[in-house]
Amino acid sequence: MKNIFLTLLLVMSFLGYSQEVKYGVRGGYNISNLDFNTTPQITNKHRNSFYIGFFGDMRLSKTVALVPELQFSAEGANVEKWHLDYIQAPILVKFRLSEKLRFGIGPQVGLKINKVDDGQKNMAYSGVAAIDYKLTHMLFADLRYTYGITNVFDDYLPFEAKNTNIQIGVGYKF
Repeated sequence: MKNIFLTLLLVMSFLGYSQEVKYGVRGGYNISNLDFNTTPQITNKHRNSFYIGFFGDMRLSKTVALVPELQFSAEGANVEKWHLDYIQAPILVKFRLSEKLRFGIGPQVGLKINKVDDGQKNMAYSGVAAIDYKLTHMLFADLRYTYGITNVFDDYLPFEAKNTNIQIGVGYKF
């Protein structure tokens, strides 16, 4: 966990040296589920919830930006014992496709915060793909898909699942 926060701190410190840095907040709606490699014993339904966070947007060139974030995201499945609430740190590289449209991709690490010793791992690693559309100079809408790279359950359990998540939201740049 120290490595995650040190990496985030390092990335945020680089933001201070950039000529074009914007900070902002984003939030919205989550549609999340667990992707099991075998059929679970109970019905696996998606969980609808929310996310909220803040970001730094560092422009590296006219078409490329580095966007580290810190967010709270309620994910997992609809079954209460499979609720996964995370503090996440995605780091996206965003590419400008047009004046209003950007595509982003990058890794994400999450720290589970709501439960302990419940058969679920406390750390989650994911890949993120994002697209955002500029509504005004400071307001944007975004859509993201996150797919877990690692199993969310402890290794001693007989089944395996990866977290999947769709985020639909808005953001505001200061």
